[in-house]
Amino acid sequence: MKKLFAILLTLAMVLSLAACGGNDSGNSGDSGSTGGDSQQQEPATTPADDGGSEGGASDIRVAMITDYGDITDQSFNQTTYEASKAWCEANGVDFTYYKPAGDSTAERVAMVEKAADEEYNVIVMPGFAFGETITQVADVYPEISFIALDVSEGDVGGAVPGNVYCAVYKEELCGYMAGYAAVKLGYTHLGYLGGMAVPAVQRFGYGYVQGVDAAAGEMGLSGVTVEYVYGNQFFGDPDITAYVDNWYQNLGVEVVFACGGGICTSAGEAAAKVPGTKVIGVDVDQSFNLDAAYGEGVTLTSAMKGLAATVDHMLTEVQNGNFGNYAGKAEALGLVSGDDPSANYVLIPMETTQWGDGFSQDDYKALVKDMFDGKITVSDDISAMPAVSNITVNDLGNIK
Repeated sequence: MKKLFAILLTLAMVLSLAACGGNDSGNSGDSGSTGGDSQQQEPATTPADDGGSEGGASDIRVAMITDYGDITDQSFNQTTYEASKAWCEANGVDFTYYKPAGDSTAERVAMVEKAADEEYNVIVMPGFAFGETITQVADVYPEISFIALDVSEGDVGGAVPGNVYCAVYKEELCGYMAGYAAVKLGYTHLGYLGGMAVPAVQRFGYGYVQGVDAAAGEMGLSGVTVEYVYGNQFFGDPDITAYVDNWYQNLGVEVVFACGGGICTSAGEAAAKVPGTKVIGVDVDQSFNLDAAYGEGVTLTSAMKGLAATVDHMLTEVQNGNFGNYAGKAEALGLVSGDDPSANYVLIPMETTQWGDGFSQDDYKALVKDMFDGKITVSDDISAMPAVSNITVNDLGNIK
């Protein structure tokens, strides 16, 4: 009798352990709340019960790590975070995000390690600052699929690791669109306020200059001027605001393309003091945030990257088991349609651009068509300021 009881007791313990083991990955979603001050996280969602279908949501868990910014930067981090979160909620996938304690590779690596410890197997990383992080973590965590936005082969030191997909964008194309549109809409004294002079910011600016030059040439304008400067940081502050104040108030600058994350706050604050002046947003449609903060109609347009489209596409491909088609690659995303501008990975917003008689939605569609067909070419060379024929560019270096 005692032997029978012992056998039954042992069997019960085995079954209990098996049941716990089967739910281990599903229960780890709450572990994201134990990060202390070194991170900020969104509570993980619970995967939907998909009945165990092949490639189901329960197979992946997604984490996003911010670079040196945060998820309220009105730019790269915020868009990537919102797109990742929305996709995961729609697909019943666990999601969280991590904010490194500081702006260093060591802090970013620490967040990758934490995500791996908490069993996230898809990590989305926005920004070139993750280049060195990738070189340190990709081989350590071969089971993780890394999706790196705005990270080039050069950022990772050469070949892209086999569990990493890098997407970069042809910023010069949407920069061109924004500059071209501004001149066609009647602005002749323009500014470019970049963040740091890193390749993406330079491509935006040099494309902008080319677009301004092309539009001025088509219109036969003389006296079109671009003031061109870098803040040497990705956030606004009183010094940079004062610099742009001088542009708007004393030099007669009418519109400033603010390209560098939070540096747009200085451009917005300065524009708010001079009625009728404008700001051009970057990366995403910034009209909603800039207009709310600095006055209705302050945003002329925005030079946008298809960040959300990239996130949606790549997470869907990972979920469907197709990451191998992208792993180890770096792709430069640009125009994919000459007929539907909204389908492209670089664009200006159809809904909120302040169209006018000089540049309408139809004019924009025609511009995109010509760019797609190769009738208009835009250089991506950032070795020097583009040569211009019809405008003056005052290259002012760095504010700081």
